[in-house]
Amino acid sequence: MKEKRLQVFIDGVNNYFTQVNKYEIDVGTPYLCENTNPPACDITGVIGITGPITGCVYFTAPGDLLIHLLQTIEEPDQSLDNQMDLVGEVANTISGNARSEYGPEFNISVPFIIKGIPDEIHLPRDSRSFVIPIDWKEHTAYIVICLRKS
Repeated sequence: MKEKRLQVFIDGVNNYFTQVNKYEIDVGTPYLCENTNPPACDITGVIGITGPITGCVYFTAPGDLLIHLLQTIEEPDQSLDNQMDLVGEVANTISGNARSEYGPEFNISVPFIIKGIPDEIHLPRDSRSFVIPIDWKEHTAYIVICLRKS
């Protein structure tokens, strides 16, 4: 994956947090990880990708970050259901924004939400994923991108 194509995901998450709370996030250095043990936090929103490029993009965050984000947008209901909806919204926004780089054939699914830290996230074993750490208010979340040409 070229740097320009990775940047669209970084810009997407940065734009989301800037719109929501007027504060930029700290984006860590993206790195490659083996698909045998990608990062996962309390709640994960997975978006499946189909078309000429296939795979998935997911956003995973600790519950504390999600609660703080809900408080920032003045949402009184900080329940697990709302945290799950928020993760899905972030994942969907990030993936939807990637269409600007990948084009209209970059088809995204509705978010699939995983609550609780999964024992394993199944990604193709013959590939590696890019991981983008996101720091916000002393919490770390991740965007994981596993894409390949079909």
